[in-house]
Amino acid sequence: MPNNPSRLIYRQPQPADVGRLFAIYSDPQTNLFNPAGPMASLDDAQRLLKRWLDQWTALGYGWWAVARREAPEHVIGFGGIAPLNYLTVPRINLGYRFAVEAWGQGYATELGRDALVLAFETLGLPEVFGLVRPEHAASIRVLEKIGMQPFGLLDDVPGQAPSRVMRVCHPITASA
Repeated sequence: MPNNPSRLIYRQPQPADVGRLFAIYSDPQTNLFNPAGPMASLDDAQRLLKRWLDQWTALGYGWWAVARREAPEHVIGFGGIAPLNYLTVPRINLGYRFAVEAWGQGYATELGRDALVLAFETLGLPEVFGLVRPEHAASIRVLEKIGMQPFGLLDDVPGQAPSRVMRVCHPITASA
């Protein structure tokens, strides 16, 4: 995990986080750009949390539960890096979802930078991707701020414009 003086703290999600996960993922505001819409049930939250915990067990990393340093017991979001299939192509994906109370404070950018430190400096990954809906200007700006550049398009939502695929390469790999 990053060891910089972050405003945020990151930890592996825990089964007790399921209620907070559901609260954030079922909020219509946090799903404005999610074609699937808000999470429908606590069972859905439990399935997602189980998938995250399985990734942690298998890989030793995955999405974090995120809290402010001054309130470590209050999860304000979830995010980080984890494998995700871009249709049939496996990628290391950077993602995040924050409670509305945490919006507009630079937390997504901070999490993104810290996740890239983990990806490149700790795990030695060659590249990290971000998948974003084309109309989600705020997330596109976050990905650009942390150094991601357009990589392509992914036609992942039938009947809608393709998602934008962004990518950043490991600094050493990119310059070699």
